[in-house]
Amino acid sequence: MSVLPGGAEPGAAPGLSHVPHAGGEPGAAPVLSVLDMHTGGEPLRIVTGGFPPVHGAHILAKRRYVRDRLDHLRRLLLFEPRGHYDMYAALPVASERPEAHLGVLFMHNQGYSTMCGHAVIALGRYAVDYGLIPEPSSPETQVNIHCPCGLVRAFVEYRGGRSGRVRFHSVPAFAFATDVAIDVPGHGKLVVDIGYGGAFYAFVSADRFGLDVCSSRTRDLVDSATAVTNAVKEQVKLHHPDDEDLAFLYGTILTDGKDAFSGEPTANICVFADAQVDRSPCGSGVTARIALQYHKGLIQLNQTRTFQSGATNSFFTGKAVEEAKCGDFKAVIVEVSGQAHYTGTAKYYAESDDSLKDGFLLR
Repeated sequence: MSVLPGGAEPGAAPGLSHVPHAGGEPGAAPVLSVLDMHTGGEPLRIVTGGFPPVHGAHILAKRRYVRDRLDHLRRLLLFEPRGHYDMYAALPVASERPEAHLGVLFMHNQGYSTMCGHAVIALGRYAVDYGLIPEPSSPETQVNIHCPCGLVRAFVEYRGGRSGRVRFHSVPAFAFATDVAIDVPGHGKLVVDIGYGGAFYAFVSADRFGLDVCSSRTRDLVDSATAVTNAVKEQVKLHHPDDEDLAFLYGTILTDGKDAFSGEPTANICVFADAQVDRSPCGSGVTARIALQYHKGLIQLNQTRTFQSGATNSFFTGKAVEEAKCGDFKAVIVEVSGQAHYTGTAKYYAESDDSLKDGFLLR
């Protein structure tokens, strides 16, 4: 089991404690303390204090516990007036796995993901910089992060007492189905691929909609991707060999169609959860896309590709590093690399007479 600093009780998040009332804020005790980061432009709000203990014998049970009993805190943390429609958060929790340095639950505008690559990259730096790794080593420190999809191993550059770029090794990633014909209202019959990289995504080239992932209006890209997501959810039944809690479509990734190996970047944009737009190239999406490319024979082991975000022009790199199995699926372990940065800290309050204290979203 991961060690909890400061004698935290089992099920509590590493490094977290309930925040006492701070003077100077009449009638408003701090509810949640956070550290904000971004990876390739995609925000991550890490909860560092104030969250109640999270119970559950294993990580997926903890995910269910927070979803069923503490979801009001997700809304308070992510929604306006403290957040926004596309805010994303990570809640560190204890892990039942002895090799894990921390467990984590991921939060978005609709609920709780099973994997998030941009968050893993940010959490790698956070774990090294905030003492979750007692003795970081140079030139690289390993951080084992237990995500709802499984154990993800992150490797954090560490030189001169400073953390830097992070790479991670995914859970087994695989092609669930390729060349799947679906009927998309308003667009007719389309062919999509479905890949798993810790979460399931549908993939289709943006030019099927007459769009370009780097230059088309974001609203048009979101509407097209959402139409695909809704159609796949209705027409394709997903399953995962490890746990049915993993068997749901997280979103759709529109690509530039450049799946064959090349030294040039390939661009995509990920629309996930409730039409939420990933500003980064999407770490779990890159993982799933690499798995599909490997399955199709378009890339080989250890061929590094560069992935560009159509939203911000930020970059991740990715490569398949070894073959694996996931149930009956032939899978690969994928290495994804990126850079996270710190942006700030905050304490969030909820005054009892504030009618909007629980949060709201504008669509």
